[in-house]
Amino acid sequence: MKGPTLQEDHKSQVTNVGETAPLKTGPAFLFDLDGTLVDSVYQHVLAWQEALEKMGIELAVWRIHRRIGMSGGLLVNALLREIGRRVTKAEAERLARLHAEAYVRLAPQVRALPGASELLAFLSNAGLPWAIATSGRMEGARPMLELLRVGPQALVITRDEVHRAKPDPDLFLAAASGLGISIHESVVVGDSVWDLLAARRARALGVGLLSGGYGQDELERAGAYRVYQDAADILRHLDEVGFRTAE
Repeated sequence: MKGPTLQEDHKSQVTNVGETAPLKTGPAFLFDLDGTLVDSVYQHVLAWQEALEKMGIELAVWRIHRRIGMSGGLLVNALLREIGRRVTKAEAERLARLHAEAYVRLAPQVRALPGASELLAFLSNAGLPWAIATSGRMEGARPMLELLRVGPQALVITRDEVHRAKPDPDLFLAAASGLGISIHESVVVGDSVWDLLAARRARALGVGLLSGGYGQDELERAGAYRVYQDAADILRHLDEVGFRTAE
């Protein structure tokens, strides 16, 4: 999955995070992006609300938030099912386009979450393998990677590269495969129940973060082995998820 086209595209778009140490064998971190590494969940919620309203559909933002993290197609179907309306393929495509346009306008508000860049740099410098697996398209993910200072050597798997997005496990399976690490030796880090459901289906260890707005009990019920505040909190507790940085 780590094709030259994706990597060449990254080289012209992002700056570097930790290129020093070679990767070790053993466990790897597989990170979700929105709500896990960047504070973008509510911008996505508002972008979906705007897209829906432009098509004459009113829906409370809390209902939209509960679906963030799913693939766009599943999200649209789930939202419209709640109001008893079916959506055609053309309508779903228009909603996705309107969401993307609205999110572009809101993206300048997005910031990296506390400790996210530091955690990725620490893992790289320690020679611990990691990848990012996002339900978003590369077009939307690219500015977020720039915020995180993710370099061209990093493996980033997007919706463009898999058959199905979360809650299916395809993204995380592709990320582990791209790193050459067994999914069973990987730790999936995400902020939503959809991330953790995908981790369970992949049979990976799941770790939840509160930075996306889900509660600790929800994340634990979805399969989280541990729940932390944010990436900075994980960095302080790497030993709790079985990572050794020194012998």
